[in-house]
Amino acid sequence: MTAPGSPQQPPRLFDRVRVARNRDRAAATYEDYAFLKDRVSSDLVERLQDTAHTFEQGLDLGCHDGRLARAALGSGRVAAMEAGDASAGMAAAARASGLDARQMDEETPELPAGRYDLVLSALSLHWVNDLPGTLVRVRQAMKPDGLFLGALFGAGTLAELRECLMEAETEISGGAAPRLSPLPGLRDMAALMQRAGFALPVADRDSVVVRYQDPMRLLEDLKGMGERAAFQPEMIRPLPRRVLERAMALYHERHADPDGRVRASFEIVHVSGWAPAPGQPQPLKPGSATVSLAEAVKRSGQA
Repeated sequence: MTAPGSPQQPPRLFDRVRVARNRDRAAATYEDYAFLKDRVSSDLVERLQDTAHTFEQGLDLGCHDGRLARAALGSGRVAAMEAGDASAGMAAAARASGLDARQMDEETPELPAGRYDLVLSALSLHWVNDLPGTLVRVRQAMKPDGLFLGALFGAGTLAELRECLMEAETEISGGAAPRLSPLPGLRDMAALMQRAGFALPVADRDSVVVRYQDPMRLLEDLKGMGERAAFQPEMIRPLPRRVLERAMALYHERHADPDGRVRASFEIVHVSGWAPAPGQPQPLKPGSATVSLAEAVKRSGQA
């Protein structure tokens, strides 16, 4: 029971052991399913190159097989990168590629204070229960005027699949269990960055539509990405085959293009923030931001 006046603890929706296990199972063939990780990693490196900074020591938090860290090193903007992932299998794959990588729970990373002047994270933090707490830990591990660039799946992700699963299960079973993770919205992330103490926090989003011959291929891709559901055990209810078949039929009916392929939407929320330091530009009043994340990063880096 929470004591009066004490901070409210966030609900623990995700089983972090299951998150790591899902990634362990995906590690051996991750290369075949990493197209979204590749896209987001490329975007983050472009944003990194928009700064006027060079960085001494970076961290790739939730690194999967380390492709973002390798891309950052290849950009010429950062001298050294460490990498960490909750999955032992993914961390081993990152080490095999030559990175300084270790197993690390992204939710409660044990990071030395003031070590990093750059922290990157791509498509990992949406599995964290206490995202405000994680962001605070990241900020505390950063040097003054260090840069955090992150990207995670946002609230519009898999909207088609959510709709069809919910309707199919309600129709057949009379109610719907949680099947896909709740995801943060753009305003949520901007507020969380500010709450975590980052200076000049900015958030924007990118929408990606992937087309499939069959919606079952989407489910295969999610498994291959290590993105299968990872709810706490008490929240898990088996998905009856009849419900899945009905959901797939609804998907075909509602979300197919004229050529028969179906659409799957992914919303990527990008966030940026600087560890506080003397002499930084002062933020605008809430709601008055008029520039993109890439432009804000560029301007801050030139200050």
